[in-house]
Formats: sequence, C-alpha cells, structure tokens
Amino acid sequence: MTAPQRIVIENCAIATVDADETEYATGHVVIADQHIEAVGPGPAPADLPGVTRRVDGTGHLATPGLVNTHHHFYQWLTRGLAQDANLFDWLTALYPVWARIDEPMVHAAAQASLAMMARGGVTTAADHHYVFPRGAGDLFGAEIRAARETGLRFTATRGSMDLGESDGGLPPDFAVESTEEALRATEQAVREHHDPAPGSMLRVAVAPCSPFSVTTELMRESAALARRLGVRLHTHGSETVEEADFCRRRFGMGPTAYFESVGWLGEDVWMAHCVHMDDEDVAAFARTRTGVAHCPSSNARLAAGIARVPDLLAAGVPVGLGVDGTASNEAGELRTELRNALLVARLGPHRERALTARQALRLGTRGGAEVLGRDGEIGSLAPGRLADLVLWRIDGLGHSTIADPVAALVLGPPAPVTLSLVNGVPVVEDDRLLTVDEDTVARAARTQARRLADAAAG
Repeated sequence: MTAPQRIVIENCAIATVDADETEYATGHVVIADQHIEAVGPGPAPADLPGVTRRVDGTGHLATPGLVNTHHHFYQWLTRGLAQDANLFDWLTALYPVWARIDEPMVHAAAQASLAMMARGGVTTAADHHYVFPRGAGDLFGAEIRAARETGLRFTATRGSMDLGESDGGLPPDFAVESTEEALRATEQAVREHHDPAPGSMLRVAVAPCSPFSVTTELMRESAALARRLGVRLHTHGSETVEEADFCRRRFGMGPTAYFESVGWLGEDVWMAHCVHMDDEDVAAFARTRTGVAHCPSSNARLAAGIARVPDLLAAGVPVGLGVDGTASNEAGELRTELRNALLVARLGPHRERALTARQALRLGTRGGAEVLGRDGEIGSLAPGRLADLVLWRIDGLGHSTIADPVAALVLGPPAPVTLSLVNGVPVVEDDRLLTVDEDTVARAARTQARRLADAAAG
C-alpha cells in the first residue's frame, strides 16, 4: 500500500462544526490524501511522514467547506432583470427568456456560478435545473462538465415542468415537457451520472420544479422513480403566499399537506425556501425529517417573507443554506448567506435570540451536508471526514477588531479565502481559483448572456 501524502495546516483558529461544536483558538488539521486524519489544539507533530506541504494558518480560521443546497446555475445569464417583482411576476417575466437557453449558455452560466461560489468557500454545490427547451443540447451534461472543470463536489438535480399555462400552470406551454418525457429523461440522467459511492464527487437527485409548474402525476411518479433508483428528491415548497393560494385553489389543501399526499415528505427529500409554514407544517417536516434549503437573500429579493428557521431547527428539521438562482440573488455567493441568514432571522419574532453566529455557520456547513444526505462525509472537520476545508483570512482590516473568529467570519465582511480544498486538492489559493481562469469564465458568460438576450428579443 502506498504511504499517504499529507498536508498540514497549523497555527489557525479552528471551528470543527462537529457534534460537540469543538473549537480551538490555535490548532492544526492534518490531511492524509482525501481525508482528514487529525484535528487538534496546538501545532501538529513535527515528525509526520509524507508531508508534502505545511501551511502556516496564523491569522486565519479553518472551517469545513461551505455546502450550497439550492441553486439555478443557468440564471447567471439573466441577473439584474425584473428587479422589483414578486415571485410569480418575476417568473412570468423570465420564463420566456429562459426557454431559449442552449448547451453553450448553460455551460458558461454553470462555470460562472460554480466559480463564484468556489472562490467564496463553497466546496459542495447543488443545482436545480428544470428548463429543457427542445433541441437545446445536453443541458444537464453541460452542468456536470462545468462542475468537473471547477473541481467542486456536485449534487445535480434533474428538474422538470409539465404543467403549462394552458393547463393552469405558470410557465408558458413551450417551456414544459410532457410527463412521459420528463420521467424518461430524469431516469436516464440518474442512470448515466449518479455515483452513490462513498466520497463521490457527483450525485443526482430527482427534482420536479414546483406545485405550480408540475402535474400531480409527475409529482407522484417522480417520488416513486427516485425511491426505485435510490436517489434523493428535491423541489420548491411554500415559498410565497401566492403559491399557498395556488395549492388551496387547485388541490384543496396547503403545500405541505399536498406534498404529503403525493409522497413528498421524508428523510430523502429536501425543499427550497419553506417560508410560509404554520406549526403543523413544521411538525410534519420534523416528523418525517424532510430537509429545508434556506435562501435568505432570494427570499428578501422577491419579497417572499422570513422563513421560520429558528422554529425549524428547534423542531429538529434538517436545514441548510442555498444561494438560489442568481436572477434572484445577484451576488451568487454562499459566504454572504451566513450573515444574511442571521440578520433576516432576527427580524422575525425571535428577534436577537433567533440565530447565533455559530448556528449560521452550521447551516452553511454541517446543516447543508445533512440536507444533501452526506452528513457522515462532509460538513465538519473530524478524523475520517472528506478533506473539504476552507482557510479564511480574518486578520485584515475588515476583521481586525473582531476577537471571536466565528463572529468575524459570519458578521464581518466577506472573508478572503487563502486556501480551499476539495478531497484534499487545492481549488482556491490566495483568493484566486486554480482550476479555471476567472477572466475567461467571465468573458464566456458575457458572450452567452448577449446571445440569450438576442434570442429572447428576436
């Protein structure tokens, strides 16, 4: 057996985000190949064999890599549009544009979205792609290719819509698939791309879009398909008052009751947003261990409301953080969602007791790992976990007088990333991506955004 190659990071503050919330004011992390071998106080042993690199983390905080649980990469091409609209008006304005995307557009948008997250500390990303125009090429494969190029761990969710405007849905008819097409393509995506192995860099989930764009048949059959194939389920849920009204008019019940009626509550399910939930809804999610992808910036951008994150956490619901699509969160970063999650929660009824800085960090790391079904592998710094780690610089001007390193990261300005590792491989160093050229990615995204705008105008 080949001796392991080791990376040693020391002299840094460490927030492990383990079950005991262990922290070290000054400590070390030892990485052996793809896994964390040791975490502890003080310097690492000086005589470790096979050390290929020693990193002096003075002035830094080490945390698990951030885990993004909800996104729409393709929306990178339509940032800044419909600036003053609620969800339904925003979707109505943008669906006709999105229905003209093609493979080069999706690849460029995915690269830009992933690059933006990676340089801000994300090591695992999930995306929800649900727009598949006819003749547009391999859109799902384009995302997967971009994730491999960027070097991030990826959960790709194959979305779908089959409820067009003429049948009472929100999207225009030309933007939807038939039920049979959607199910067939989703099964093919899982069979071709899903890797269930421990340490996998690519997982696939089944993800019909939302109650107002999907038929009940597709919801039921998607749940059955996912469970037959052994993969997870993802959708949007309880995002707005308008969605709740739609469900009551169309199904005679609220969103959570509807989801339960079609087999969409369970520990293999996570839903984005979950803003408008009453006590019974929260209890149902807790009872079934259904996860939540909390997207505070997008919820605010679209005036959706304040999610009951403190109540969900108190009830035992798994909760992670999501960027959401960059047409409703133009920043496209998850590190800023740590701060926004805390601040927005404190505007709710719990006020200053809503969330702590450490709870916010947990949402963005271990909480996200739980939501994606990977809590045993990522989301905390502990021996045996995958070596997905971020070293944040917190000794610069922006953090210079915040003594608590976790508060510096969460409450202070976006911290520079000195080192980000995925599987023990550097992806970011000194606040710069190593895997793709940022300027090239930006140029490609601008070109494809112009192509999309021209296609929509023509």
